Amino acid sequence: MMANVLALAQKDRSEIRVLVVAEDHQQRMAFSDTVRSCGFYLVDCVTPAQLQDKFDGYEAAIDIWLIDSDYDEHVAAATATSKSAAVLVGFSQAPYLNEAKQYAKWQRKLKRKLAQMLALPTLVDTTLYKDEVRDWHYVVFLGASMGGPSAVKEFLDHLSPTLPVSILLAHHFNQNMISTLPRILNRHNDWGCQVIASSQRLRAGQCLIAPIDKQIVCDSAGRIILLDQAWEGDYKPAIGQILKNTSDVYGSELINIIFSGMGNDGTQYLDLIQDNDSQLWAQDPLLCACPSQPQAVIDSGYCTFIGSPQALAENLTAYIADRAAHDNPHSFIVSEL
Repeated sequence: MMANVLALAQKDRSEIRVLVVAEDHQQRMAFSDTVRSCGFYLVDCVTPAQLQDKFDGYEAAIDIWLIDSDYDEHVAAATATSKSAAVLVGFSQAPYLNEAKQYAKWQRKLKRKLAQMLALPTLVDTTLYKDEVRDWHYVVFLGASMGGPSAVKEFLDHLSPTLPVSILLAHHFNQNMISTLPRILNRHNDWGCQVIASSQRLRAGQCLIAPIDKQIVCDSAGRIILLDQAWEGDYKPAIGQILKNTSDVYGSELINIIFSGMGNDGTQYLDLIQDNDSQLWAQDPLLCACPSQPQAVIDSGYCTFIGSPQALAENLTAYIADRAAHDNPHSFIVSEL
């Protein structure tokens, strides 16, 4: 194994292949994030049961195993077969990603362990995400479905991209057509719209679109982390799941707006959103191509503003100005279209 460890030092970081096996979802997510922040290549992130089904399908060797599950005969046989440079079995439970200080401490501890195992001392100082000045103050989460593109576009057309907001959009859409959505939304406005294809940071003036085939999770540092796992449940992307995550992380700095759509995705966690002081608004159902989704949010009793896409944009502009004036009446000027 020492020879394999020495061979890793000759490899580019992006060529070091890592497989994560963990029973707990949060642990898999934290391991995956750390692997990417080291610059390694994440082969897969699976439960022990999934490993039994998928192991024969991994075409190339696994350099590193990160395992947080029972080290049973199936896992032991798989690691022995792969002739890896390092196998880490068991590690302390990761805090949630929105617990920034505790999570960063846990991640540094894991990196130090890997650096020791792999004889890569510089690993501790390596991070994929460099600290940058945050140019946004509010996160605006948009949820939409049937009839959503035209409503969201009208909203963006009437919202200045110079505002200190970063937009995250979850739209139930066809996987084969999702790539066309940025072009639809970008037309006649200066918002930078793109489908999330890799982990990245929130940016003011940008509208990031959640992918259909993979989950995302946000953290308090403004990172959008792309996970190698499908959305759970019938709705893809899961508006309710993202809405809960963003509300837990951003609290009163989050404004949620539900546009035209079918069903009630997004209503599962409204009690928690209320507790986090996040704003909840909705498009007027009478102006929706499909009113059931915003109507379900309105019926919850937690929705504090209802209007047309243009009215929602204008209310957001006024809301930000009012908050800024309350916090510091001389420090902020809102740019209007």
